[in-house]
Amino acid sequence: MTLALYVARRFALAFAGVLAVFWAIMFMVDVVEQIRRLDSGGGLGAAAWLAALNVPAALYRILPLVVMLATVTLFLALARSSELVVMRAAGRSALRTLLAPVVTTFLIGVLAVALLNPVVAATSKRYEVLSARLKEGVGSVLSVSREGLFLRQSGPEGQSVIRAARANLDGSQLYDVTFLSFGAETGPQTRLEAASATLNRGAWDLVEVKEWPLDSDNPERDARTHDSLSVPSDLTTDRIRDSFGAPSSIPIWDLPGFIRGLEEAGFSARRHRVWLQMELALPLFLSAMVLVGAGFTMRHARFGRTGIMVLTAMGAGFAIFFLRNFAQVLGENGQIPVALAAWSPPVAAMLLALGLLLHLEDG
Repeated sequence: MTLALYVARRFALAFAGVLAVFWAIMFMVDVVEQIRRLDSGGGLGAAAWLAALNVPAALYRILPLVVMLATVTLFLALARSSELVVMRAAGRSALRTLLAPVVTTFLIGVLAVALLNPVVAATSKRYEVLSARLKEGVGSVLSVSREGLFLRQSGPEGQSVIRAARANLDGSQLYDVTFLSFGAETGPQTRLEAASATLNRGAWDLVEVKEWPLDSDNPERDARTHDSLSVPSDLTTDRIRDSFGAPSSIPIWDLPGFIRGLEEAGFSARRHRVWLQMELALPLFLSAMVLVGAGFTMRHARFGRTGIMVLTAMGAGFAIFFLRNFAQVLGENGQIPVALAAWSPPVAAMLLALGLLLHLEDG
């Protein structure tokens, strides 16, 4: 037990050290990038604050590679100090020695998903808001709730808020839709209710429309009906789709509810389902990276070829990391099932690493 705690502590220190180095490098690079992007829109303080908000998301994405480097660092240190030889001489097998760092990594993965994921989602949202404010950009045009979906569009005469009970997959067809138009300075002007609305180039085409002039003394008396009506719009299907944002911007605790809201509104939530499952599989994937790194570096330094083995371990780690990303793309495009996209890379990596370790240990 004491030896297991010692190995776990050494691994935790190696992980913290690698993570701190990556954070410092990425922060400095991002500060320079923010200064370049902001130009005269902000000073060094604004650039540093934006970088501090942006770095956690980037660091969270490369967490598996950080674990791989921490594993290589740990076992190279143990090999050079001959501690691995002492552990084997004491009758401790390689798999039993690996149990402590694997359990530690699994706990790190659980904490990352449960705590770091919501932090990254919050900092990413804050970064987008501040970055858009400094660049005078526009925010999201779409929001999904239990009451339906809401869109916002702007025009020369003011803004319009659109509410629909449901929509098709890309948001170009709305059903049971309401348009509420606001003047630039006069407030609400017109309310339109339609059975459906289709987004064409530069306009919404409404069917079975009732129109209320809200600036009238009696809007109901002056209401009119139309078989069809065209409403100018600056929206496009690409802009509607992009306004959902990345699934990573939603905390994992809120993701199931967001998925239900998307599906009730008629949108496809496949991207978000794949992301949810991949987040749940992250602790297992990080543990697999430890086994892969240990399979190539858990050997005595006297055997030589240490540099080649380290490069091989890093190459295997990068290959598994990109295989996971490739499986994610396939899952999001519907080429493979969601569960297969999320869980097959960590399971396959773990089985291959265990096979390599058993071959080196007993083969």
